[in-house]
Amino acid sequence: MYRVLIPPVLFHCFGIDPLSFLTGTGRRAVRMFCPAGDGACLIEVKHGDADDPLYSLQLSDGADHTQLSWDFLIANDPASPRFAIDVDAEGRDTLFGWASRNVAEECRSLAQGYFPGQIRRGLGLTAPVIRCLEFFCLMFDIKSIRLEALFYHNAIAYEQHGFAYFSGYRMMKRINDSFQPGGALHRALDGGTPFRNPGFAGTVRGRSWALHDGILAEVDDVILEEGWVSPVMYRMIESPRGMVTFPDPTF
Repeated sequence: MYRVLIPPVLFHCFGIDPLSFLTGTGRRAVRMFCPAGDGACLIEVKHGDADDPLYSLQLSDGADHTQLSWDFLIANDPASPRFAIDVDAEGRDTLFGWASRNVAEECRSLAQGYFPGQIRRGLGLTAPVIRCLEFFCLMFDIKSIRLEALFYHNAIAYEQHGFAYFSGYRMMKRINDSFQPGGALHRALDGGTPFRNPGFAGTVRGRSWALHDGILAEVDDVILEEGWVSPVMYRMIESPRGMVTFPDPTF
């Protein structure tokens, strides 16, 4: 059953047998951690000798049997440059840059066109993964998928795929309004750091880097005063109800 959670394109592009999970050299590329009775499962695909997973998906049971929690997705292009934003100068885990930051590496990844939290370029698998999740949910009559959007760009991407908001909608709307010309966040893009380029207001990637850099602390706004709080989102199976906070976004 868990096999359906791996987008078929991964098997084709990286030479993995979809039945045996073996590569052409006989190495097993897929690991599934899903012990009986546990409320979570982890699916991981590795490529070659790389320590970083090519693909990693974790799911867990929702509040009841009608909902699935999508805990995280990692999809790394192994051919892209790697930046050590996952560890700080002392070698400690940054927890995607939220516990601590490796600013030097973040600057390099920014210059490469990456989004916050990326150690490598992504594989563009959001839509295929959602199709896999929908099929999985239909097998068990699960009605909705729930997730927390760790970064701003994640939330906007999920909006584009029919996810609505349990929480965070007012914050997301206010962020978009405040990045408009004359808005407080637009004015705060003063070039004081590499992540606050004045041109960042118009793109999802630019906004996400500015928010990751703590720009919300620079504005006086009752809705934004708590800083970035990961929105909780959901998608109804076969009946998406997207809520848009950034119309026609440029990523």
